[in-house]
Amino acid sequence: MNTKTCHIYIDNKPYEFNVKGEFFWGKEELLYNKTNSVLSKMPWENQGFKVVTAFINDEFERLKKSLTQNIVDAIKANNIAFKESEFTLDKYHEVVNTDHLHNQVINLTRNLENKDFDFNIDTLAQRFGDILGYRLTSWVEELQKSHIQIRISRPNSLDINPPHRDGYLSYWEDIINVWIPIEGCNENSSLPVCSGSHLIPENDILRTESKGAEINGNIYYVPCILETKSGSIKMIRPNPKQGEALIFTPFLIHGAAVNNNKDITRVSLELRFPRV
Repeated sequence: MNTKTCHIYIDNKPYEFNVKGEFFWGKEELLYNKTNSVLSKMPWENQGFKVVTAFINDEFERLKKSLTQNIVDAIKANNIAFKESEFTLDKYHEVVNTDHLHNQVINLTRNLENKDFDFNIDTLAQRFGDILGYRLTSWVEELQKSHIQIRISRPNSLDINPPHRDGYLSYWEDIINVWIPIEGCNENSSLPVCSGSHLIPENDILRTESKGAEINGNIYYVPCILETKSGSIKMIRPNPKQGEALIFTPFLIHGAAVNNNKDITRVSLELRFPRV
């Protein structure tokens, strides 16, 4: 494996981190399907993403409460000492205070299903489907289950994915990605995306294979996109507010969500809804 430095820009600010892996340029092809995409009816298709309203009434608070309970259960399952009655998501890093413990917690929170939440996730699938003009579901046929992932990013950490496209994985080819801010998500920490990058052909992208990138000792399912033929990847943070969601095509380059908040853990929820 080679070690290369990934140089990116987020809102014009430079960042870099080392990635171990075998890197290659792709074939001369465009993986995003312009004629039959879940975004095909949207005026913002060329951007590849949009911030939309996600919740009504008390839905957000109910989802946040259920998500918090999942994290509390994961902390307790790993016998980490803490006062449950005083626990808050923004101070997660004070309770889970080593990389080792954090990795144990996220092993439990990154592969959840609908049944793990006291909230009807399919309500959101229908709501986003109404926006896009397609029927969506939370059921992922190839995985034979739903898939929900809690993202926890501690301050001053490398709790990040590399820049990537989910669409490289077969079960995410025909979905809509949904990123929901829960706690500590702001202009310093929310998910970066590279606008229009779903229209970049593969021969213009230098990347690893799936499960072929290692950052800070962690190996990732998604391939790392190191750079394009235009140079370093330039990203922005759309920064959805509480009650909103960022929806985007799985072929949009995103990730590297560095948490620049000084003393606040960032927590978000990732959903993936296939077309029916």
